Amino acid sequence: MSFQHQHAAHCESGVISNLLRHHGVDMSESLAFGLSAALSFAYLPFVKVSGQPLISYRMPPKAIIKGMLAPMAARFRFETFRSPEAGERRLNELLAQGRLVGMQTSVYWLPYFPPDMRFHFNAHNLLVYGRDGGDYLVSDPVFETPMRCAAPDLSRARFARGLLAPKGLIYYPDSVGRTEVTADALRRAIRKTAQRMLAPVPIVGVRGMRMLARRLERLPATNAASLDFVGHMVRMQEEIGTGGAGFRFIYAAFLQEAAQRGQMPQLLPFSDRLTAIGDGWRMFALAAARMVKGRDALDPSALARRLRAQADAEEGFFRDLRQAVA
Repeated sequence: MSFQHQHAAHCESGVISNLLRHHGVDMSESLAFGLSAALSFAYLPFVKVSGQPLISYRMPPKAIIKGMLAPMAARFRFETFRSPEAGERRLNELLAQGRLVGMQTSVYWLPYFPPDMRFHFNAHNLLVYGRDGGDYLVSDPVFETPMRCAAPDLSRARFARGLLAPKGLIYYPDSVGRTEVTADALRRAIRKTAQRMLAPVPIVGVRGMRMLARRLERLPATNAASLDFVGHMVRMQEEIGTGGAGFRFIYAAFLQEAAQRGQMPQLLPFSDRLTAIGDGWRMFALAAARMVKGRDALDPSALARRLRAQADAEEGFFRDLRQAVA
């Protein structure tokens, strides 16, 4: 198979852009991320990650892949399996047909990840493009070069248990009906993202940020549990996937590309504005990390003020962006 691996900032947007590019679509990672309307924010206190509430800066796993189907008039097939043996057999069949296969895996069981980068996260996406002896040839977009993975290790990663268990999930296109991105599709995607970020729902978008700020304000400043919560916030923002700031930077790059492809020059200033907002998220994470490491005194109220400033900036940004593509 003639396949060209390309490095990406985030696994799911990297996989879908590589997969579509392999099928003749001129698709960058940032374009895939923006066109699928993947940018988001959610504070979900009723969903626990290691005992702490879920804080997300993007739509749920598989949303980027599925969000690309309508804009590209594509039909994908998604398959899960009851046993590792059935999953491996089907993967081998597809590779023998010359197909490029996407899959969901657990980071923890992929041996090519350095030990200090492995954690129990079951929604890591990658591509498999061939076999060589007992190894699979892997295009993992978060690495600069292709990788190899022994069959038992890949099987274990595909069938890991726990939250977001992949159940051997594989996916691949049956057809891709459109190879060009239309200006109308770009506008629809931007409006969808802005609508979500401004939604009148207390746990979503800018309102979710403000709800999290109120939670921060209630934390005692001399409590070990408070320190754990702040550390969890940093991990959810900067270590799980690409992180809050990283997703803002990817979307800023999307706006630049959308301005050119959709002949919408009015979007260019928004790219700079969102980059500045992403820098604000980085500074928020830095302030929180310094408190967690004991370099600064724990001050939940100060973090809450920073978080409200981010919410205010994003609210103004998305109101203006929505108007720009109305």
